[in-house]
Amino acid sequence: MSEYHTPVLLEESISFLVTNPEGIYADATFGGGGHTALLLSRLLDGGRVIAFDRDIDAIENGLKDPRLTLVHNNFRFIENYAVHEFGKSRVFDGVLADLGVSSHQFDTPGRGFSFRFEEAPLDMRMGQEAQLTAADVVNTYPEERLVSILSLYGEVENSRQIARLIKAAGEIHTTGDLDRAIAKAIPQNLAHKILAKIYQALRIEVNGEMRSLEKFLEGTAATIKPGGRLAVISYHSLEDRMVKNFIRTGRIDGVETKDIYGRVSTPWEAVTRKPVLPSESEIAGNTRARSAKLRVAERRADA
Repeated sequence: MSEYHTPVLLEESISFLVTNPEGIYADATFGGGGHTALLLSRLLDGGRVIAFDRDIDAIENGLKDPRLTLVHNNFRFIENYAVHEFGKSRVFDGVLADLGVSSHQFDTPGRGFSFRFEEAPLDMRMGQEAQLTAADVVNTYPEERLVSILSLYGEVENSRQIARLIKAAGEIHTTGDLDRAIAKAIPQNLAHKILAKIYQALRIEVNGEMRSLEKFLEGTAATIKPGGRLAVISYHSLEDRMVKNFIRTGRIDGVETKDIYGRVSTPWEAVTRKPVLPSESEIAGNTRARSAKLRVAERRADA
C-alpha cells in the first residue's frame, strides 16, 4: 500500500471517524487502501467497510479482508449504492473521503497527471473508462471556456494569456506539448507553482470533481446515521469551502436557513471547529500532505 499511495492525516481521520467498532463505514476514496486498513484495524468482527474508487487500478490493488467490500464506482453514487445494497439509505456509522490524487496516479507517466513527465499522454482520467481526457479539453474547448476553467479551478492569474497560447498551439497531445505551448507565459522561477495550478484545473474539469463532491456530500446527508460522522480531507480552497459550507449550513452553497428560533438549520455538528492540519513531520515525509485539511462533523440525532 505504501508504494501505491501514502495516506494523509491517517491517524487523525480514523480516530475521529470511528464511534462504533461494530458499525458500517464507507471509505469513499479507497486509493492505496491506507485509510481503509487502519479503519479495519479499529473495527471488531461485526464491523464492515465499503470502499469506493473509480480507478480500477486501485480496486485491483485492494486489500483482502472479509469485512471489506470494494466498489468500482464514483463516490458520488454513495446513496444509490446504499439503497441498492441495503434497501435503505441511512446505513453508515461513518464516511471518510480523501479528495487528493493518489501517489500512484501522480507517479505513473501514462496517466498524465504530472508535468514531471515531459512526454506523457495528456490524459488525467481517474476512471480510465471515461471518455474525456485533458487533451480533449485543451484541443476542443473554446478559449473562453478554458479561461473560466483555469481561473475557477486553478486560480491561475494570467488564465486568458495561457488559454490564448493553448488555442494558438495547434494539436496538443502530451504534457510536453502543453508545457511548451504555454512556456512564454510562465516565469521560470514560478514554473512549478503555476504548472501545478494549471494541471489541477484541467484534472478537475476532466473528472468533474466539484460536481462529484457536491453529489457525494448530499449523499452523505442521506446515508449517515444519527450520531455517525463525516470526515473529509481536502487539498484546495474550492473543495474546503464546499465542505465547510456543507457542515455549517447543510448546503453546498453555504446559504443559511434558520428555524423559528433563529438557529441555522443544519443536520451536522462540527467536531473540528477548525481544520486539522498535517504535522511538520508528516509534511517532511510526504510533501503532498502540505495542503491537506481535515474537517469532521457528526450527524445530529434530531436531524
